[in-house]
Amino acid sequence: MGKVFLDAARGLPTPYTPIWLNRQAGRYMPEYHQVKGKLPSLQFFKDPERAAQATLDAQRILGVDAAILFADLLPILEPMGLSLDYLPGEGPVFANPVRTPADVSALRVVPALEGTAYIGQTVRNVLAGLPKDVALIGFAGAPFTLASYAIEGRGSRNYVHVKKFMYQAEEAWQLLCDKLVTQVGDYLALQIASGVDAVQLFDTWVGNLSVADFRRYVSPSLTKLFTHLRSVAPHVPIIYFGTGNHHLLEDVAALAPDVIAFDWRTPLGATWQRLGCRAVQGNLDPIVLCSDAATITAQAGAILDEAGGRPGHIFNLGHGIIPETPVDNVKHLVDTVHRLSAR
Repeated sequence: MGKVFLDAARGLPTPYTPIWLNRQAGRYMPEYHQVKGKLPSLQFFKDPERAAQATLDAQRILGVDAAILFADLLPILEPMGLSLDYLPGEGPVFANPVRTPADVSALRVVPALEGTAYIGQTVRNVLAGLPKDVALIGFAGAPFTLASYAIEGRGSRNYVHVKKFMYQAEEAWQLLCDKLVTQVGDYLALQIASGVDAVQLFDTWVGNLSVADFRRYVSPSLTKLFTHLRSVAPHVPIIYFGTGNHHLLEDVAALAPDVIAFDWRTPLGATWQRLGCRAVQGNLDPIVLCSDAATITAQAGAILDEAGGRPGHIFNLGHGIIPETPVDNVKHLVDTVHRLSAR
């Protein structure tokens, strides 16, 4: 039996619309807390047994068509020389953010087998327990979003430090992005060599940029990364996901990722038609999952109607599941998408 998710990612007809969900293994699920226990978040992400169990639990409980590797965007920056911690009530924080060209020069580029070998073992552990007809998606942060976290040092609303750095130290910015392209490229290559079926790049902060800034400061590094990944594994689909980036989607489409993921603000049908891309992913507002079953059914149906049964649609949320989400609502969404889209 083939993997329906992979057929959709390649723009091929499928017997129903496949579905998986951003952050499907997360804090909303009791099993997640049982696996994590009192382990600090950073250790949890690096533990191949527990990370694999969290990945597998979510797929099994929800019945989704793809599992996504349970990991986080930021531990990849640790081997480069950044000191990362996850603080209660604050989230990820870097004790030594990148603020000067000298800081960029000091960052190391470390082979994935040396700096993040645990990710390959996590992939192998997941594959040992994953049904053969379910795809496994690997993932990483995109260079811009990783660079932004490294420079800001924590979450941000106005991105003051990263934009100042881009504008005032462009040569150092490009060096930082080049180092990240190499680091991310090798990290994803290790996941691919270990057996993932597809990879997703998360560019969650890119929507705060203008079109001109995207073209100047971001597009070159994405081009280099896509070129590298296609040289390593031309058969592995690349999904590109950003939020608040509707104004950038024409430029994203020009980079030709295999699948463009839309956030919930983006009209799926009209945008897909305009871009002319082979496959799209999305794009239910994750807060809909905090409502009732009738609302979930209606809104999922509206998105499926927008897609119109066109080959190449992967159902997902327009961002990640939030911790307050009832698990039964997520199951209802998966069942509804499968039922309404069955041909």
